[in-house]
Amino acid sequence: MVDTLTPKKELEDLQEDLHEVQELLRRQHLVDNLTHRQDQPRQELVESLSHKQSEAVLRAKLDRMHPADIAYVLEALPREERITVWDLVKAERDGEILLEVSDAVRETLIDSMDNHELVAAAEQLDTDELADLAPDLPEEVIQDVFQALPVEEREQLRAAMSYPDDAVGALMDFEVVTVRDDVNLETVTRYLRRFDELPDHTDQIFVVDRDENLKGVLPLARLIVGDLDKNIAEVMITDTVTLYPDDNAREASQAFERYDLVSAAVVDEAGKLVGRVTVDRVVDYIRSKSESELLTARGLREEEDIFASVWASVRNRWAWLAVNLVTAFIASRVIGSFENSIEKLVALAALMPIVAGVGGNAGNQTITMIVRAFALGQIQIEQAKQLYKKELAVALANGVIWGSILGLLAWWLYSSFALGMVMTLAMTLNLLLASTMGVLIPIAMVRFGRDPAVGSSVMITACTDSGGFFIFLGLATLFLI
Repeated sequence: MVDTLTPKKELEDLQEDLHEVQELLRRQHLVDNLTHRQDQPRQELVESLSHKQSEAVLRAKLDRMHPADIAYVLEALPREERITVWDLVKAERDGEILLEVSDAVRETLIDSMDNHELVAAAEQLDTDELADLAPDLPEEVIQDVFQALPVEEREQLRAAMSYPDDAVGALMDFEVVTVRDDVNLETVTRYLRRFDELPDHTDQIFVVDRDENLKGVLPLARLIVGDLDKNIAEVMITDTVTLYPDDNAREASQAFERYDLVSAAVVDEAGKLVGRVTVDRVVDYIRSKSESELLTARGLREEEDIFASVWASVRNRWAWLAVNLVTAFIASRVIGSFENSIEKLVALAALMPIVAGVGGNAGNQTITMIVRAFALGQIQIEQAKQLYKKELAVALANGVIWGSILGLLAWWLYSSFALGMVMTLAMTLNLLLASTMGVLIPIAMVRFGRDPAVGSSVMITACTDSGGFFIFLGLATLFLI
């Protein structure tokens, strides 16, 4: 459903388009205000003509833009201007643009459309695309679209919607080109010429038997350069990457990266070809997953429209702020329990944030490595003991090195050898604590079926802050006070 004739644009070009649309909107608003203020005959007619003229210029600009570029512009506009631009987009392009915009912006656009418009937009999409959009559409719209589909596409839509977001089935495209292995390449070439166009990202043709069981693939490169008299069975590839609908989408994306795939067949348990996965869907999945993990790591519950209402933004951000408040309160109580020590040796107040800060950074480094390794399938829970030993060794080395450096600085600044030794020991112990929690937190989350990327950074920071304060102030109380 992509207009391949529209040239791809760099970020600078997209920003230029955005500025041009914003300027056209500004001029439209300015002209509307000027004509409204002037007292002249046929005032309403003049206003109508001026408004339509400015709309025509803006509509012509949008008609020349790729759906993904329009989505970029819509996401960068405040809500009122966004709806103005959205109303000027050609109706037959609504579905494509809804697929391109972020979830938060898509919600605002759908809210501005009536059911008739939504049905018309959905009917322009392929089955796999409709499955992506369906969760955001009202139930009555889905029912209308579902009833209008042919029986085969209806079953495909039902199947696609049955898979979780992290399954290959959710990424699957049902539009495939298949041939039998008992025909020659010339026959295949004539067969392909009957298509108006091949499905996007068609780099290979799937070879099946009479029961639609997958037997191999015929790369287009082999078809182009091969002897036309040869049968497909002689030139097809039988050893190829094959996916199942229930496979994990992250693991499938790793296969695409590892083997430089453009497309891969999806078969059921009996080996029957049911669809394919293409690289564009994999890239979209990786991008979406990365953005989701980045947001959750920063304490956001979901993707947020930058121009969302204040209350919507508050609801999106409050959860992890509450967690941070609790952890900060715990850290403050740890410090409060050593108030007498701090009063007697003011240097402790200046040095303790260093211990906690370095520990937090070290813990986040460990967690980042562990979470990434889990995501790439490089480690299993059974390897926790081995990982723990390795990270402890790294923490001990860093603790001794950097703890000694900070200890020397503390000795030089405050002329206290004992304070320097406490600083060195506290730094080493807090780095050991950071490495321990950096391994245990993601492993525990995986064991309990949770995403290890969600909230790990908040938890490790809480541990290293409270633990660092307790270790440093405790040692100072024992040896210095």
